[in-house]
Amino acid sequence: MKEYVIEERDFSNLSRFPGETGNLFDIILHRLEAIDRIPWPVFALILAALAGIVSWFEPVHWAILGSFYLLDWLMLVMLPRAGVSFGPPKPPALFLAILRSVFFFLPLPFFVIAQVIGTLLVIDSFWIEPRRLTITHQKLETNKIQPGHSIRVLHIGDIHVERKSAREKKLNEAVRGLSPDVILFSGDILNLSYLHDPISWQDARSVISEWQAPLGVYMVTGSPAVDLPEIMPDLVKDLSIRWLRDEKISIDCNGATIELVGVTCTHRPHLDGEKLALLVPASPDRFTILLYHSPDLAPVAARLGIDLQLSGHTHGGQFRLPFLGALFTGSLYGRALQAGRIKIKDLTLYITRGIGLEGAAAPRLRFLCPPEIILWEITAGNPAEKTIS
Repeated sequence: MKEYVIEERDFSNLSRFPGETGNLFDIILHRLEAIDRIPWPVFALILAALAGIVSWFEPVHWAILGSFYLLDWLMLVMLPRAGVSFGPPKPPALFLAILRSVFFFLPLPFFVIAQVIGTLLVIDSFWIEPRRLTITHQKLETNKIQPGHSIRVLHIGDIHVERKSAREKKLNEAVRGLSPDVILFSGDILNLSYLHDPISWQDARSVISEWQAPLGVYMVTGSPAVDLPEIMPDLVKDLSIRWLRDEKISIDCNGATIELVGVTCTHRPHLDGEKLALLVPASPDRFTILLYHSPDLAPVAARLGIDLQLSGHTHGGQFRLPFLGALFTGSLYGRALQAGRIKIKDLTLYITRGIGLEGAAAPRLRFLCPPEIILWEITAGNPAEKTIS
């Protein structure tokens, strides 16, 4: 488990925050969607022209590079037809073409080898890894639960439903097989590209309606740009899931009592921290879980004595490099809060990689960052002996 010294920072001077409409990342993603409106013959000519310019119009190299460009585009076009993902194909196809162009200057045969490796990476990151759901098992010992008692908590985050695909079916098969005592969802139901799509609504409701646990299913909303306040009441209406809106509840499992605090995420820690301070238990003897969409509230939660914070939002970066990790996180604390289990003072923070994919013009890919759900076994014991499995 990574243990960080992360000082609580004041972000009240910022005007734009992650996860809200109008931030720089949101603006870029939506403007890039214009690329997908280019007619396909024109886009094909653009790819051919780019290959020609990069190869100095040398016929053999031009043909090789252009063929790899077109192959990428074809594989992206086929994704929705295969039910894997449902994003616009042209923006990522152009992005991949630019990346491939960098390796043109390698001498033969290394140039061709690099392009073949690139194709294998496209197949893995667009076709295979987004569907490779993993189950992460975590254990946490605490002296705030009576000896001999335990509770199994399943954490799900960022489902970002576009359509009910094989990934969502695997998710619900796993949920049924794990038989948790309680299910906690940390927000982001729909994909950014399908916020007002009736089929996405229907499929998202179908996915959530299958979640069942003896002690209940609980959720908080995610980013304001995704879980829109004006659609959320209708989206979760009549579902067997309790929506926590800045409130605290007690959950008892055979004598193991925990406090669950759900805070609505605005991505403004200075505001959401004030709400959290009003909700923390009066008695520090109760084991307390904070369910909050973004990891950015963790320094505040640590100061307030929260035991476990379950968050998402970052998707683990979706694209991770060996040893380096995520290139982009969407966190105000940068790469310090990107994914996995992190210790901050006495707080255990877990940032899930989530289930779904970024929306708008963002590539629907995952690399070294498969989707995950996390099953927690919280038991009585010495917290100094916490283990991870």
